Amino acid sequence: MSDKSTDAYWKANVRVITICMVIWALVSFGFGIILRPLIAGISIGGTDLGFWFAQQGSILAFIVLIFYYRSYMNKLDKEFGVEE
Repeated sequence: MSDKSTDAYWKANVRVITICMVIWALVSFGFGIILRPLIAGISIGGTDLGFWFAQQGSILAFIVLIFYYRSYMNKLDKEFGVEE
């Protein structure tokens, strides 16, 4: 890989990592703690939505982000010719 394509590869990689981390922080910290009073009136599974995000929603969001990151990186690796 040339220096130009290496830089483009790492920029794309860092961009997707940053996006995934922001989404995860928003779901776990934002919805579970900061925005909990705003979403407390919404009921899901017998409890309020803020509690659900704090207990299960952040874990499920993290699992979804892992699978998204894996598929995105496989596509990016193929695009730049560095797949395994």
